[in-house]
Amino acid sequence: MNNLVIDLTHGGVKIAISLAKKGKNVLAYDIYNTLNSIDARMLEIYNVELVKLEDLSNFKGDMNVIYPIHMPLTFEEIKSYNPDLNYTFQTHHEIIKELLSDWGDDILKVEITGVKGKTSSVFMLKEVLIEKNPLILSSLGALLFENENRYILKRNISITPANIKETIDLAYKIANPVCQISEGIVKSENLRKYDSAIFESSLGVSGIGDVGLLLNIVEDYPIAKGRSSASQAKKQVFRCNVVVCEKEAYDKYYSDVKHEKTNTFSLSDETANLYLNNANYTLDETTIDITYNGVKTINDNIINGKLTLKTFAPGKHNVSNVLGVILTALSLEIDADTIMNGIKNYKGIPGRTNKKLIGNSIIIEEINPGINVTAIKESINMINNLDDYYVAIGGDYGITCEEIDEKQLSEFIDTLTCDIILTGDVGRSISEKISKKCKLIRNYEDVYDIALENNKNLLFIYRSDYRKLSQR
Repeated sequence: MNNLVIDLTHGGVKIAISLAKKGKNVLAYDIYNTLNSIDARMLEIYNVELVKLEDLSNFKGDMNVIYPIHMPLTFEEIKSYNPDLNYTFQTHHEIIKELLSDWGDDILKVEITGVKGKTSSVFMLKEVLIEKNPLILSSLGALLFENENRYILKRNISITPANIKETIDLAYKIANPVCQISEGIVKSENLRKYDSAIFESSLGVSGIGDVGLLLNIVEDYPIAKGRSSASQAKKQVFRCNVVVCEKEAYDKYYSDVKHEKTNTFSLSDETANLYLNNANYTLDETTIDITYNGVKTINDNIINGKLTLKTFAPGKHNVSNVLGVILTALSLEIDADTIMNGIKNYKGIPGRTNKKLIGNSIIIEEINPGINVTAIKESINMINNLDDYYVAIGGDYGITCEEIDEKQLSEFIDTLTCDIILTGDVGRSISEKISKKCKLIRNYEDVYDIALENNKNLLFIYRSDYRKLSQR
């Protein structure tokens, strides 16, 4: 059988080479024409043949097409190049699960997806699982935590399915600079340094998770040229052993899905398996009271109880993430004290909700490539005394498949009575659509100086990759 890997931009090179190492006959189609010379050479070394779809006419027999969930082509368009082939189709997510079928039976594995809150939830769960030396793939990099040490495996890595395997491979190399090889088989006894793994994924999950966490579908944006959507892609979470899902998202998009181990969480719905009784919000520490009932675990148990926890969660959207992480930990049968201590130790992360003090000014940063109108509203709503703050809104375009709704954002800004500063490409565009008078600052860094000079606090909401800003 021939295996055609489509899309070498979003992890296809890793998938193609992994299949070739298993003795498969592999073809690769660089649909976005981004293949660099190093990756091209690697494909050549492993006898992966680069093709165009027109080249399918040269093949006979079976053709397994391995495609990204957001592929801009239909199956019919691919088949049209050679209708006589016997086609099967697998997503990148599905092939990664297949490639990792013999990995990690004794590792606690969590896959996290959702429209908002993924990275924050990864690092919150990391605090809960810290004694199990978690291996992490997130939008902030591939990391390995062991005995209070942090190993940066790779900084610039996307949260595509293929990079789950890339992260595992990188961890193996870190743990084993010299591998013992006998008869072509790598001896893996006592070589791993982690007992848990947390993988963030943008559009669904691979299904290798003991628990799959779906945080929310706050905006169901289109993918694959409008033929699919975020909710359809994230439906893959139900391939995991246990599923943890926001109750509102489950009711709206997945109520017809049959899965014996689905646990739901909610800020307000008491029919959820875990729900919020009360939250006492502050910018430093929020106290959260929760109740959980009928929670199904990875070991086929059912658990019930109540918990009171303290953590950094200054807004409702942050608390919703906390509930998802708690329910995930309960589903893994992590004990209550470990959960409470881990949640308390979470202090936010750079590039997501983060608080710091500069001079006499409180600076709250929300720097995120996925910021949209809903996230901006939630960030502003978590500030009780907006008169003491400048609110800076801005950012970049073209960093995610989900762009910002400028009309909706402009209408929202016009309703605000606080001091607004606009910055970046997003801010410049918004300034032309609003009736409210706002400062427009070309350089986002000047926003901090304005707040300090005027002895005011700052809520800085910027749609960008934090790593990009931190390098300026």
